[in-house]
Amino acid sequence: MEPAIPPIEDGAERDRLEIAIDDCVRRFYAKGAEDPLLGPIFMAIDGLDQHMGIVANFWSRTLLGTERYQGQPFAAHINLPIEPQHFTRWLELFSASANEALPKTQAEQAIAKAAHMTQCFQSGLFPFVGADGKPSRVPAP
Repeated sequence: MEPAIPPIEDGAERDRLEIAIDDCVRRFYAKGAEDPLLGPIFMAIDGLDQHMGIVANFWSRTLLGTERYQGQPFAAHINLPIEPQHFTRWLELFSASANEALPKTQAEQAIAKAAHMTQCFQSGLFPFVGADGKPSRVPAP
């Protein structure tokens, strides 16, 4: 179970954090678009600005408890052409972006959540071990 994130009651602090979340998401997608491994996936996103808004809403819900995000992140990623190595790079780029844009406490919270998500997504997307011993979407023959 994930640790509870204490609420931020101060309105000005919440506003600053919303701006920082948006900055974090934009930094992350800029890094992802330029990355040799993740770039092709990131550049294939239709309506990137709208997508980044959805992602910012996800992090706002995660870090501030807002209700703007109501989606299912796993379902949104299930059909993407991603492999286990994408998750390591995704987490590296996200962690760098969070550390650059978010206050220390929220960066740590966001990175912990992102690490948890990468584990859950990989377990769901690659539930089998292939004949080569690597994670696989299908059972070994």
